[in-house]
Amino acid sequence: MNELADLSYALDTFYFLICGVLVMWMAAGFSMLEAGLVRSKNTAEILTKNIALFAIACTMYLLVGYYIMYSSSAGGFLPSLGFLIGTENSVDAVLAGGEDAPYYSMRSDFFFQVVFVATAMSIVSGAVAERMKLWAFLAFAVVMTAFIYPVSGYWTWGGGWLSEVGYSDYAGSGIVHMAGAAAALAGVLVLGPRRGKYGKDGSIHAIPGANMPLATLGTFILWMGWFGFNGGSELKMSDIGSANNVAQVFVNTNAAAAGGVIAALVLAKLWFRKADLTMALNGALAGLVAITADPLSPSALGAAMIGAVGGLIVVGAIVTLDKLKLDDPVGAISVHGVVGIWGVLAVPLTNGDASFGAQLIGIVGIFGWVFIASLVVWLVLKAVMGIRVSEEEEYEGVDIAECGLEAYPEFSVKK
Repeated sequence: MNELADLSYALDTFYFLICGVLVMWMAAGFSMLEAGLVRSKNTAEILTKNIALFAIACTMYLLVGYYIMYSSSAGGFLPSLGFLIGTENSVDAVLAGGEDAPYYSMRSDFFFQVVFVATAMSIVSGAVAERMKLWAFLAFAVVMTAFIYPVSGYWTWGGGWLSEVGYSDYAGSGIVHMAGAAAALAGVLVLGPRRGKYGKDGSIHAIPGANMPLATLGTFILWMGWFGFNGGSELKMSDIGSANNVAQVFVNTNAAAAGGVIAALVLAKLWFRKADLTMALNGALAGLVAITADPLSPSALGAAMIGAVGGLIVVGAIVTLDKLKLDDPVGAISVHGVVGIWGVLAVPLTNGDASFGAQLIGIVGIFGWVFIASLVVWLVLKAVMGIRVSEEEEYEGVDIAECGLEAYPEFSVKK
């Protein structure tokens, strides 16, 4: 019996760690996607943001965020404050067996959770691209990953009040993706649009990205990483039921992404008379975000339909936000926020244990907290250090102003 518990513990810990590595690889996906969708003069800066935010997220979640999220009393509203990630499971506790025995390493749990935090912060990066000061963004990343995200994470996955009311979110359509989009929306409102994006007459001027191959590569990397994002959220696979669940989650995740691509591409063709690549890419991500709230309960066909609705929604959301003059260069608010809400609301359609009422409470609670807290932080940063580069720096590109180098120096015009 002890040997079986030992083997199961090792297998589940290994599976958890590998899924965490897949989610960490999503950082590369976000980097390539955003680098492809911004102009070449802003590429080095956005790559700097992505690697720096990942390091900050890992450090701040290690220092305080993990403790806030998982060391507080059940059913509460205010989290406990503390430091670091606690002790590892003892051999005796693992081999004791029973329902309360841990089935994976505490360190593997931390590693899996910390890459989720970085994902939430990565969503903000693309939405505020091409006009935000680098160090203002990184200062926000400290607060977001140390406190704002862990608080709402405690309310849900940490056993707080939202988990008590029955909010259901398997892998984080709301907890991770909508939260990141809420922080991004607050930043966009304070920051304002890129210069030249909107005319005084109400016209909208497209600002194409510099590298569609990179954006496409980034999308495929994110698609791949999402198998760890959703598959790892089963938490174990050392028994037949869990192994079958993991396989179902992988199939549904893939089906939803495919449904999102097809739906977005068809709608773009009907609406714009063109097969818009950026809409297809965002359609894939929308399908993935939509299914993340519950990739286990639907059938594969049902998952494809949930993803397809997400693909339709994201096209309409991107166009609508543009009309509202909310400038989001990569469509992050639409993909992760608007479709994240759809994903959360879709859970009761296939999961009898979930209710629309509890899901709505979760949406309002998470979005309200993250948006208001983020808005306060953005406004404080604006007053203290400023968050927007100068008009001249924006025109020349933030690569030179913020990083002192260009991503593509051989293509720049020499004076």
